This record gives sequence, C-alpha cells and structure tokens, in this order.
Amino acid sequence: MTPQKFLKKIEIELKISKASPNTIKNYIKQNQLLLDFTEKQPETTTTDDIKEYISENLTTKAASTITLFLAAIRYAHTTILQTDPTIPIRRPKKEIHLPTTLSKQEIKLLFQNLKTEKSKLIASLIYAAGLRVSELTNLKIQDLNFPEKIGHIRQAKGNKDRIFNIPEFLQDDLKYQAEQQIKQNQEYLFTGRSGKLSTRNIQKIISSAANRTNLKNVHTHTLRHSFATHLLEDGIDIRKIQELLGHANLSTTQIYTHVSTEELKKIKSPIDNLD
Repeated sequence: MTPQKFLKKIEIELKISKASPNTIKNYIKQNQLLLDFTEKQPETTTTDDIKEYISENLTTKAASTITLFLAAIRYAHTTILQTDPTIPIRRPKKEIHLPTTLSKQEIKLLFQNLKTEKSKLIASLIYAAGLRVSELTNLKIQDLNFPEKIGHIRQAKGNKDRIFNIPEFLQDDLKYQAEQQIKQNQEYLFTGRSGKLSTRNIQKIISSAANRTNLKNVHTHTLRHSFATHLLEDGIDIRKIQELLGHANLSTTQIYTHVSTEELKKIKSPIDNLD
C-alpha cells in the first residue's frame, strides 16, 4: 500500500468515527512524519523503526508529544493493517504541569491593555464562561439565548455539548454584537475582515495585551484556567466547575485544587483551635 493511500484511509476512518478536525490533522501528520522518516511502505514499518524515530526526533519533547505520536501510529496500524507495532514500546510517564493562572487584579489589568472594544468583549467572554478559544471562534449567534441568559457550546472537545451562563455584565454588549452581526448577514458571533475568526488571531490579541501588561506566559487558555481557579476560590463545588468546563473526568478539573493559593490561605492551623 502506498503511503498516500494509507494516509487517505486513516483520514476516512477518522471521519467515520467522528474524530475532531484537530485529531484528524494530528494523526495524519504523525503518520506522515514516520513514513517520511522510514521511507518504507506502511505495512513494512517495524517496532524498531518507530523507536528509532522517537529516539532521533522526540526524546527532548514532552511526554504528551510522544504519547500522541504513539496513539496516532497505533490507531493507523490497528485500523488499517490490523497490526500494532507500538505494543512493545513503553509509554512515558505523564508529566503534570500546573496551569498558569492570573489573579483577579491581573485579569483587570490585562483587559485594560486590550486595544479595541471588540477585543475586550472577546477576552471577557472567554474568561467569563471559561471557553476554549476554538469554542469562541465557533460560537454562532443562534447559540445565545438572551431571555434565558445562557449560551450553548455545540460539539466541543470530545463531541460534547454544554451550556454556559451569560453574565449580566456582558449581556448588553453581547446583544449589540449579535445585532450588528445579523445586520451584516453573519452566522458567527465574532468575525474578522476575511470571515470567521481564527484561533491564532485571538491568541495574538491576548499575547500582545499580556506583553503590554508585563505578564509572562499568558495565552488564551490562561483565561480559562483563571476562570476555573477563581470559581474554586469563591467556593463553587468542583463538580459544578467540571460541568462548566466540559471536562469528561473530574480528575482533569482537580488540577485546579493545586493552583488555588487563596483556598490554601483559608486553612487554619490546628494550633489555632487549641485551648
């Protein structure tokens, strides 16, 4: 089987299984990289070929990068060729990285350094609802229910739908934005000059504002992390936060219990309770 035909078959199987566009892109890319490296037909790829590729290209990368690569190769070979050359390869231990979060005061400073009202509204909604940047770019006008004060996230990560609350603070601005988009026959809540906003454009907006605010390592996802951390600090039950974030597993949400310094400050030493 030619590499091109193999990659096409992977794409077809992923689409049939309703994989996300990001998963399709990543899985095809990882298999393409391995095929380019080995210069072999897919069915002749061996475990040693895969190990050699990892050794020469991925040993300095994060464990998650190696895990993604192996998952992509495993999926392709088990689905298309009914073999799994990745079985003997040990997966690296998952690294735990605490997410970067901002204090409420830093969030205010960041918003003050956004240059346009539209940018402020975009950043405010990401933070206010804990949205992923792709969820913001895919948000349609029809997904907002202003009378009920809720919005709908359709087919997010893991093909899950969920709702978010539209805060009173943003309701009027979001209504105005929706009305302006309707007048221009737009489907999405936010668009750019060439149509639908790209995630890269929004990331650039946030990063530029962070640089002007002298905040380090701030990205669009930092707003989502901060949303979850601030809710936890305000005493919101972690299972409710899990639902708002759209996490499939509570363990994913529990990482925020490790970054909430405000929660730690509330804990009194037992010596304070001694007579």
